[in-house]
Amino acid sequence: MGVRNRISEDYAYFLTLTVVDWVDVFTRPVYKDIIVDSLRYCQQHKGLELYA
Repeated sequence: MGVRNRISEDYAYFLTLTVVDWVDVFTRPVYKDIIVDSLRYCQQHKGLELYA
């Protein structure tokens, strides 16, 4: 039997991530730009709301 994960629109979710080998992704412009561009895309096209 499969398990379905649903994200409810009624709640705020806390997300935490770990990067491989603790690469400093926010001080390297090439990595930071990829992350920021991805978040902007999700905000504009997927309805992502960021609070912090």
